[in-house]
Amino acid sequence: MEFELGAHLTTPRWGFVHHGIYAGNGRVIQYTGFKSWLRVGPVEEVSLADFSRGRPITVKATRGRFSGAAAVERARSRLGEDLYRLVSNNCEHFVEWCISGVSRSFQVEALLRRVSTEARAA
Repeated sequence: MEFELGAHLTTPRWGFVHHGIYAGNGRVIQYTGFKSWLRVGPVEEVSLADFSRGRPITVKATRGRFSGAAAVERARSRLGEDLYRLVSNNCEHFVEWCISGVSRSFQVEALLRRVSTEARAA
């Protein structure tokens, strides 16, 4: 399977969607996140198989200031970073920053909206 350089890739996980940047030659740059129950990992470059863990991969249509090699260069500039935070610096924050220059997670934003709505209703 070959993707466009700098493509925003997603793959389902239990309860969320994992994000990465396609770096070419069957490699993906991702914020590893939870490597095990309570242990998180850094930004790293992995194979497509390691990224997907046997699950389907989808290309997310994302427009931004950076694409192709520029998005990959931005992703590589953070290789080794080990500052993962589920709510403020996760894999989606990372990929959105690589492509748009803005660190954000639509999944986290949606979750926080739901929690806020439910809290107001209670």
